Amino acid sequence: MSKYLIQASYTAAGAKGLIKDGGTKRRETVKGVIEGLGGKLEAFYYAFGKDDVIAIADLPDHAAAAAISLTVGATGTVGCKTTVLLSPEEMDEATQKSVSYTPPGQ
Repeated sequence: MSKYLIQASYTAAGAKGLIKDGGTKRRETVKGVIEGLGGKLEAFYYAFGKDDVIAIADLPDHAAAAAISLTVGATGTVGCKTTVLLSPEEMDEATQKSVSYTPPGQ
């Protein structure tokens, strides 16, 4: 499984829905979506500022992450940004790979 950071911002309509449903119901909805795709919700927090929700999820693949982003975005009530997270061990593995690269103009 891959780990993802999900940052979400409510539109005015989304904020009205949050006020109506409450925070725990929204968390349970997100958890159900993630589990329905074979994943696990690791963390879910509300935040001040640009992002209203910060979540970390384990998902089986990038297609599952994209499906969530597309479905949530299509509602028009929430804007969603998804970032793939790498463990320190995955970064160690990346540093051991040999890459042949020429910078532009050189």
